[in-house]
Amino acid sequence: MSEILDTLAHGAAPRDLSSAGWTEAYRRSVMDTFGPPQRILVRGEGAYVWDADGRRYLDLLAGIAVNALGHAHPTLTAAISAQLGTLGHVSNFFGTPTQIALAETLLRLAGAPDGSRVFFTNSGTEAVEAAFKMTRRVASDDGTPRTRVLALEGAFHGRSMGALALTHKPAYREPFEPLPGGVEHLPFGDTEALEHAFSPAAVAERGPVAAFVAEPVQGEAGVRPLPPGYLALARRLTSEAGALLVLDEVQTGVGRTGSWFAFQQPEVGGGVVPDVVTLAKGLGGGFPVGAVVAFGERAATLLGRGQHGTTFGGNPVAAAAALATIGVIERDGLLSNVREVGALLRQEIEMCGSPLVREVRGRGLLLAVRLTHPVAADVARRALDAGLIVNAVAPDAVRLAPPLVLTAEQAREAARFFATLTLPDDLPDDRPDDLPDDLPDDLPDDLPDDRPDETEEA
Repeated sequence: MSEILDTLAHGAAPRDLSSAGWTEAYRRSVMDTFGPPQRILVRGEGAYVWDADGRRYLDLLAGIAVNALGHAHPTLTAAISAQLGTLGHVSNFFGTPTQIALAETLLRLAGAPDGSRVFFTNSGTEAVEAAFKMTRRVASDDGTPRTRVLALEGAFHGRSMGALALTHKPAYREPFEPLPGGVEHLPFGDTEALEHAFSPAAVAERGPVAAFVAEPVQGEAGVRPLPPGYLALARRLTSEAGALLVLDEVQTGVGRTGSWFAFQQPEVGGGVVPDVVTLAKGLGGGFPVGAVVAFGERAATLLGRGQHGTTFGGNPVAAAAALATIGVIERDGLLSNVREVGALLRQEIEMCGSPLVREVRGRGLLLAVRLTHPVAADVARRALDAGLIVNAVAPDAVRLAPPLVLTAEQAREAARFFATLTLPDDLPDDRPDDLPDDLPDDLPDDLPDDRPDETEEA
């Protein structure tokens, strides 16, 4: 930290600057929405972070798919410092070169057609909220507004009211109901249910569809890629119905799956061109920035002047951070690294020989280690004790979303941890063939789980 920051932080901190001292100070001063911090982290470099007691950890979570370049990347820190020293913030009554350059870059990477535009936000939730408002501007041929929006079971789209309406998990939704109406959640990957939602019978009963919203790879549901052909079907149905296809790439975008966007992968998107894509997380490499990419003139003009806005979205420093992140990914060939190291990480873990490891699923460096028993929370704690940061994303799944700069040796280091996993004494030593594809969202009462909602932070 700088001298001033160091003085401010330590002046307000307990005299005991160990992890225990900081944790107690956290308890007294920070709202308990995340539960007690697992560790107090004080610095990072590359794929590693250090806690207040000086212990090093291999960061296999990257702030939940945020730190695309790892920690303290020199190009990113230099870009942020240079922009902050030149022009830090202006209102959106004005444009800035970095904001314009970032919009043009995102349109290029997305392969967006002429007439496409970008709206900038500060987070993924804000991006989804803007996209949700766009769906409210979709009208039928006679001008009647449409309010029916389709989403998927298992979806996580954020925690503000519109984004929460699209999110499926009851534990997140119920304390804040009534939420904005018109959202229907379809069974994940079920093509018959998707087709029925657009059928004449469904339209007659519930009205025409305004939009279909989905993550190409569901993150919180256990890193579940949509089945091949599903998005292509969604694209055909939405096009025929005059509805929007909205893809939430907050977690999967900006190289996380081995392409700039997950929908660009043939096995995921099948060549679809969406109407709207939401971005955040890895876009700024750790600096808060989000975006809505509207494909084509129709989507780009759904929100007129004064119908949406932001104070900080697209500010020069955030835009500089995003440009630097994208630039390093291009310069250093990190898309190839994601594909190669991601494949190695998957292979090494699948072959590690642990009776707890059933399979690895996902794309690129967004993976989930699926377990033979619902003990992911315990595995995540054991990983932390062993010096690795992972995330219990489902009762039977541990999420890995490391920096895109992860090396082959670091991937092997992660696999060596999984090789040490043995079954708890009270569990049978077997690999049941009939384990259901998806266990319930909530952990059973008899399993240790002191942080049940440590999945998504946005």
